Amino acid sequence: MKILCIIRKKVGNCVFSLIRKDFFLQKNLFLIYIVMLLFFPLLVKSPVFVGFIFSLSFIVSAYSFDEKDNINILLNSLPYTRKEIVSSKYIGALLFTLIFISVMYVGDVVLNGNNALFLWKETLLIIGLVMIAMSFLFPFLYKFKMQYLNTAMVALIVIYVLTISFFIKNLNDVIRELIRKFLTLQEIQIYFFAILTILILYIGSWLLSIRIYDRKVF
Repeated sequence: MKILCIIRKKVGNCVFSLIRKDFFLQKNLFLIYIVMLLFFPLLVKSPVFVGFIFSLSFIVSAYSFDEKDNINILLNSLPYTRKEIVSSKYIGALLFTLIFISVMYVGDVVLNGNNALFLWKETLLIIGLVMIAMSFLFPFLYKFKMQYLNTAMVALIVIYVLTISFFIKNLNDVIRELIRKFLTLQEIQIYFFAILTILILYIGSWLLSIRIYDRKVF
C-alpha cells in the first residue's frame, strides 16, 4: 500500500508540474483572459458561448507551445512518461475551464447581483461542450500537427457558411433554441445520461491520445 501511495503521489506531482508549465508559458494570456472574463456581462449576454470559446482557445494555445522549438523532444528527455504528458493536457483542460468559469461567475455576481446570468446548468453546459470539443481535438492534434488543425478549421468555416447560406439558413436560431431547451430541462435523468456519455467519450479520447502519442517518434 505504501508503494502504491508513493507511485500515485509521484504521478500526480508530474502531471501537476506539466500543467503548471502550461500556465507559466501562457501566464500573460491567462491574465488577459481573466480580466476580460470578469467583465463579460458588460459585453455579451451569453455566458455559455464566452466560457466555451475562451476555454477552448486557451487549451489549444497551451498545446501549440509543445510543438514549438522541439519542446516535445525536451519533454520526452525529462523524467515524464508519455502517459503523464498526455494526461496533463486532459486534466489541465478541465482545470483551466473551471478557473475561467469561476472568474465569470464572480464577475457576473459582482456586476449583476441578484440578476446574475450564471446558473449551474450554464456551468455544466460549458464543461460538457469543452470536453466534447477536446475529445475530438486532442487525438487529432496528437496524430497530426497544428497546421492541419488550421486547415481543418478553415474547412469547417467554409462548410458552416455554405450551410447557413444554402441549406439551413436559420442554423444559428436552431442552435440557440437547443441551448435554451437544455437550460430549461427539468428531467435530472437526462443530465445524468448526458454527463455519463460525455465522460465515456472524454476517457475514450484520453486513452486514444495516449496510444497515438506512445507510437510517435521524436
